[in-house]
Amino acid sequence: MSVIDIHPHIVSPDIKRYPLAPLGGTQSAWSSERPTTYEMLLKEMDTAGAVPGRFTGVYSIDVLAADAVKTFDYWLTRGCSGMRLFTTGSTLPDQSSWLADPRTYPLWEIAAAKNIPFCMQMKTQAIPHLCQIMDRCPKVTIVLDHFSRAPVLDGPPYAAAAELFTLAKYDRLYLKVTPINVSPKSWGKGAPETFFGRVIDAFGAARIGWGSNFPNSVGTLAEILHAARAAFSFAKESDQDWVFGKTAQMLYPVLANSHPN
Repeated sequence: MSVIDIHPHIVSPDIKRYPLAPLGGTQSAWSSERPTTYEMLLKEMDTAGAVPGRFTGVYSIDVLAADAVKTFDYWLTRGCSGMRLFTTGSTLPDQSSWLADPRTYPLWEIAAAKNIPFCMQMKTQAIPHLCQIMDRCPKVTIVLDHFSRAPVLDGPPYAAAAELFTLAKYDRLYLKVTPINVSPKSWGKGAPETFFGRVIDAFGAARIGWGSNFPNSVGTLAEILHAARAAFSFAKESDQDWVFGKTAQMLYPVLANSHPN
């Protein structure tokens, strides 16, 4: 099984050719400190042992704009395969409330019809809004970035992350595991095998995909992959195959064609 990374970043240092337009009007510190070209990412992938032969793009647009559906279709014609929406983030520290705004409904509906997954950058506070969308549009595919940063310090049975586990009932809800989840500052009473083990029991490994968050997360791509592999070393091989490759191929079918098992 090929390793497929569903969360790397390419940040060109050529801001004349690719003018900056950061969310919230402020560029994140990591992207200014660690710009990464396509060629640099290819080299990192080679060193990590991932397959660099094919890429697909995930894009962000203003989903509240009147022409959001038109813009959504435009980027699909440019070869992109999914969207990523930011309701919070490093330069957007607060949790926005526009997620369930009725103006977004047409976009959710067309995404569901075209089977285009939406990655969501959000905190657990936004889970009620996300449930509104999935209840209204049950065929839309959601990929929850960083497990919505669910807390794990309390340890089993992870009562503090209870809201995350309520999402298991939505069979088109996927989880993206990144270094933010693999290497928290302190696991407290938690541990990778008990937390991720419960996540696999609740959601199934086929609904978990790995993303490096490179170069946002510090370290080489090889180091980041090694840490993730170690965190899931408790899991059976077939489950690891889903987390590190097969889930990505299910979410983005173009990758299944370019990375055969």
